[in-house]
Amino acid sequence: MIQQSRYNPEKHHRRSVRQQGYNYLQNGLYFVTICCQDRNCLFGKIINGKMVLNDAGRIANTCWLDIPKHFPHAVLHEYVIMPNHVHGIIELTDAVMMETVGAKKFSPLPPTQSPTPPLLPSSSSQFRSPSKTIGSIVRGFKIGVTKWMRQNTDVFSVWQRNYYENIIRNEQSYNNIVNYITNNPSDWQIDNFYNNLNK
Repeated sequence: MIQQSRYNPEKHHRRSVRQQGYNYLQNGLYFVTICCQDRNCLFGKIINGKMVLNDAGRIANTCWLDIPKHFPHAVLHEYVIMPNHVHGIIELTDAVMMETVGAKKFSPLPPTQSPTPPLLPSSSSQFRSPSKTIGSIVRGFKIGVTKWMRQNTDVFSVWQRNYYENIIRNEQSYNNIVNYITNNPSDWQIDNFYNNLNK
């Protein structure tokens, strides 16, 4: 345990929420959650179990829907803009998978092993551009929303550092997450990110 009085664990030891050794270029489905700084409710309010977007929320919605324009290998599935966070499922595809319209692609589990990600990138994806990662997609989305917020509001710090993600490995998990996203507005008051101080 570090005893130095000036040690700040948030500043000096930020633990990555990415899975160590996982290849985020590989095809598959990812459930991402992107949170506002300090859980500030910047994007609207929940009224009668429904999300009502304000101007910033509508911009966040537009930026989310624009992701495939900037990242053609990304396919958007279920998503929701909440008062202080965004949930969404993003599918990464390659040229071959893009030919299969509407098909759900799940990252296969290694045979006879626990559901852990591969420790090394596959040879087919290791030379792909880093701009094709989930991280780069999230960064692009954050930048778009932040730019609008800084030009049109007095909010400077929009997003919490980093983001959360789960790799979706099978159809049951996919369906559970879709249900969670769909029901998130109606379950707002019991949500982990709940903050009743709406701006």
